[in-house]
Amino acid sequence: MSDRLNVLKTYKLYVGGKFPRSESGRVYEVTAKTSAAGAAGKGKWLANAPLSSRKDARDAVVAARKAFGAWSGATAYNRGQVLYRVAEMLEGRRDQFTREVADAEGLSKSKAAAVVDATIDRWVWYAGWTDKIAQVIGGGNPVAGPFFNLSSPEPTGVVAVLAPQESSFLGLVSVVAPVIATGNTAIVVASEKSPLPALSLAEVLATSDVPGGVVNVLSGRTAEIATPLASHQDVNAIDLAGADEALAKELEIAAADNLKRVLRPQPVDYSETPGTDRMTAFLETKTVWHPTGSLGASGSSY
Repeated sequence: MSDRLNVLKTYKLYVGGKFPRSESGRVYEVTAKTSAAGAAGKGKWLANAPLSSRKDARDAVVAARKAFGAWSGATAYNRGQVLYRVAEMLEGRRDQFTREVADAEGLSKSKAAAVVDATIDRWVWYAGWTDKIAQVIGGGNPVAGPFFNLSSPEPTGVVAVLAPQESSFLGLVSVVAPVIATGNTAIVVASEKSPLPALSLAEVLATSDVPGGVVNVLSGRTAEIATPLASHQDVNAIDLAGADEALAKELEIAAADNLKRVLRPQPVDYSETPGTDRMTAFLETKTVWHPTGSLGASGSSY
């Protein structure tokens, strides 16, 4: 019917597997990016997104830490299956993400569809790496003595991820997927200008097999959310992909207080095939020494 009213969507945060509003009750307007928007960048109104507070950031850290033990303890094969299920869900909501990416980045429908396809493929790519990365960066080390010396990668822990500001979906997945594929848990700060693809991704994660708390999604002012995360004593690492140079320097100084791993922002073409750098950036290497012992009366060793 022509007189039917549209049902407007209420976007919410994603913390600990639930969808709370910001504890502050604040929201901010999200508008479409269009070529005719002018210097101010004002297009049509899309939605009100939650404006996260410091309290929301702290709650997300608690949720991520609670989920870390089970997620990092799962087999790599199991994590791969869980992540592949996310790709299946993304494929089923392809049209929705195409609309959101077109509005967020000012793209035509065909170009936005290509970005969404590339994003789903990127998620599948990282899902396939979960049980292979250890073979690439781990292994046995030659030592001068009767010992086995084995190195294996382990997740760093809770990682704060500042999503890219311009690449609202492909860039988002390119920085989030490698963090959780390797067994870390994440607090994701969505693109400040274009948070809707990230908030919709949270809905996909909630209805897939990803345990609550493994990924937590916050929207709002990047600097306001990132500052308490950078100084938080229970955050082990931070990816500054979505920070400008001034903010990155400020956050890096704050992160040094508890020796966080910091991945500084750098020029990235997210359409290119990624390497393993974003996976290895948030992995620790555990090396174990074990005596080989002796065999037989001759004293020969392994």
